[in-house]
Amino acid sequence: MNIKSIKGMNDIFEPQIHLWRFVEDTVRKHFETFGYTEIKTPIVEYTVLFTRSVGDSTDIVQKEMYTFNDRNDESLTLRPEGTAPVVRAMLEQNLLNTDPTQKLFYWGPMFRYERPQKGRYRQFFQYGIETFGISSPRIDAELISMLVSLYEKLDLKELTVRLGSVGCQTCRPVYKKKITSLLQPSIKILCEDCQKRLDKNPLRVFDCKNPTCKEVAAVLPSMLDFLCEPCHQHFDQVRDDLVRLKSTFVVDKTLVRGLDYYTRTVFEITTTQLGAQSAIGGGGRYDKLVEELGGPVTPAIGYAGGVERLVLLLGETAHQHKPNLKVFFAVPDKKGQDLAFTLAHALRLKNIFCEIDYNDRSLKSQMKRAHRLQAENVLILGGSEIDQGSAVLRNMSTKVQENIEIGNLEEELLRRLS
Repeated sequence: MNIKSIKGMNDIFEPQIHLWRFVEDTVRKHFETFGYTEIKTPIVEYTVLFTRSVGDSTDIVQKEMYTFNDRNDESLTLRPEGTAPVVRAMLEQNLLNTDPTQKLFYWGPMFRYERPQKGRYRQFFQYGIETFGISSPRIDAELISMLVSLYEKLDLKELTVRLGSVGCQTCRPVYKKKITSLLQPSIKILCEDCQKRLDKNPLRVFDCKNPTCKEVAAVLPSMLDFLCEPCHQHFDQVRDDLVRLKSTFVVDKTLVRGLDYYTRTVFEITTTQLGAQSAIGGGGRYDKLVEELGGPVTPAIGYAGGVERLVLLLGETAHQHKPNLKVFFAVPDKKGQDLAFTLAHALRLKNIFCEIDYNDRSLKSQMKRAHRLQAENVLILGGSEIDQGSAVLRNMSTKVQENIEIGNLEEELLRRLS
């Protein structure tokens, strides 16, 4: 019986693993520069956390969550998104009592049961940021600009910031009522999902990929035309500050997010380089979520991006991020094995990446392996070399060879390879 991985859950290994590490290091350093500290939450939470926060009318809750009962008959769910667990952790650990302003970021696997497709899997990795305690629209603009600069560091091209607003508890109900009344005459031609959403979340029709639903949504009025004065002022300030930070964007009147907790600012960052799956991340404000989960009134804004899509965009550069093998020890006979063994260990303790062959292969085979591993140098340490009191260091690029006295071997290699 051949045991295979679960559909939509992938192994990550060389050479892609080096690119993943590069992306993670870049994301972490960039977020820390802007004052964000890392938080790690469990991958399993009580199901109620997501039904209360994400919304029981969303596709995530209705169709995509990996939910099961444990031995105590408690309903648990593999986390499908990162924001709700961060809010839960912040409240449980009383972080707001330490400082009412919190700036946190995370990186880790999420789980959703959906059809796997390019850059979108059932186990997928997300990086995200969450800012709590700042109501000023300036943090919205700063966060968006910070993300654009992150992608510029990663040398991503053809990016677009799509910016919108979904209003607040004052103006959104008015808009939802208007949209519902306008959609009622067309209810029979809407897809089954949009028909179910009509009462609880009619705005999701703007996010539907069904061609008929898209035609119906195209003639509907925009949420931006229904914003109350405070939401209108907030949106205008975000736009002004983005201009001030020289961050380009387009206002998207149809932009909605797939989760129920969003308020006011919503945005997505897209690229033309991924075909139909154009979004590399999205986010927005969720000023009521902390309160809804039992905390104090706390304004908040966040963003989440998919790691797999970044890796797809950067895939051709994977080889650039592989660590350089500084030296490969080629030991064609047993006479040099003890010395090579102890020397390789000593160099590794000094952070020199080296490899050694333990399988008693021929010198020719060992040289082929060194070439396959893209070693910068090969140290040939055979019996004849030891008898002469020296080892041969061969530069694999220039093919130049030099003899190094065995008595000074460690010091000379450190000098040449550091």
